[in-house]
Amino acid sequence: MEIVKTQDGGKIVLTLTGRLDAVTAPQLQGALLPAFDDGMLVELDFANLRYVSSAGLRVLILGEKTAKSKKAIMSLVNVPQEVKAIFDITGITEILKIRG
Repeated sequence: MEIVKTQDGGKIVLTLTGRLDAVTAPQLQGALLPAFDDGMLVELDFANLRYVSSAGLRVLILGEKTAKSKKAIMSLVNVPQEVKAIFDITGITEILKIRG
C-alpha cells in the first residue's frame, strides 16, 4: 500500500492506494496516529483503495478513538463500493464518518 500525506492548514489528507490488510495496517497506523498531532481534521482518501481486512478496520477504529480523544475529526472520503460493502457488513459505518 502507498500512503501520500498532504497538508493544507489544519487539514491533513492521507491518500491510500492498494490494499489495507494485516501487512499494511501497521503502515497506516504509523501515518494516521501522528497526523492528529499536526491537524484537527484528518481525511482518509480511499479512492484508490480496493480492499480492507479486519486488521485495517482495527486501525480505522483506533484512528476514530484517537481523533475523539484529541478533539479532532477523522473522515473517510471517496470510499469505493467494494470497500463500503465491507464497512456495511461489519457495522463500522455506525462508528466512522464516511463522505462519498
